Amino acid sequence: MTTTDTIIRSVQVPDLAGSPAALRVTALTKTYGRGDAQVRALRNVDLSFRPASFTAVMGPSGCGKSTFLHTSAGLDTPTSGSVTLDGIELTTMNEVALTKLRRQRIGFVFQAFNLLPALTVHQNILLPARLSGTRPDKPWVREVIERTRLTERVAHRPAQLSGGQQQRVAIARALVMRPVVLFADEPTGALDSRSSRDVLLLLRDCVDRDGLTIVMVTHDPVAAAHADAVVFLADGSVADHMQDPTPERVADRLIRLGE
Repeated sequence: MTTTDTIIRSVQVPDLAGSPAALRVTALTKTYGRGDAQVRALRNVDLSFRPASFTAVMGPSGCGKSTFLHTSAGLDTPTSGSVTLDGIELTTMNEVALTKLRRQRIGFVFQAFNLLPALTVHQNILLPARLSGTRPDKPWVREVIERTRLTERVAHRPAQLSGGQQQRVAIARALVMRPVVLFADEPTGALDSRSSRDVLLLLRDCVDRDGLTIVMVTHDPVAAAHADAVVFLADGSVADHMQDPTPERVADRLIRLGE
């Protein structure tokens, strides 16, 4: 039994559940460049994420974390392998269909927030619905705004908000279309410890209350401890997997990752 085999069984949805994985990647490989300059960022990664799960992806700089997130989310095309999200194979879709799927079934939260400075909080939150040409679910929008504690800030613009508030706007924007999977790339990397905790508790609540599946790239063991499991990458491959992480166990495993 290989380490990867163990990881796949640990993360994937059990057969008894009778439902497909929210996200599954198979033999996922991404190569940049050619010849002597060729770099393999991902090497035959096999992982499956069950619905209503929160998984942190960790590893040293250059291990392939961001490449894994971008290819899994349909933001980049893998060199080979497959990505299946909510039963839909992404790698065979054309760009128009892929863009539509990203807007309707995938949520994104990034370290840099990526809010439009000329729009108010309310307008930023409704942007995915506007871009997809769909009518927003007003009761759900109100609930999202309340849960992200932005009710008193809806008329403000991003420059009038703290970093933690801006990230909560980004999370509200990601939730408004009720995505199947939310991808978060270092969502607390630009925040202080208190704002980081608020954001992580909010993400945790989205999993526990709404059944959202979250895949979060992070370098922070404290952030990773809010997840159900941690996948460790090294040199583009899955190196290890941990259930029920704690900051201490995660930090210790990161130190020994090269062993």
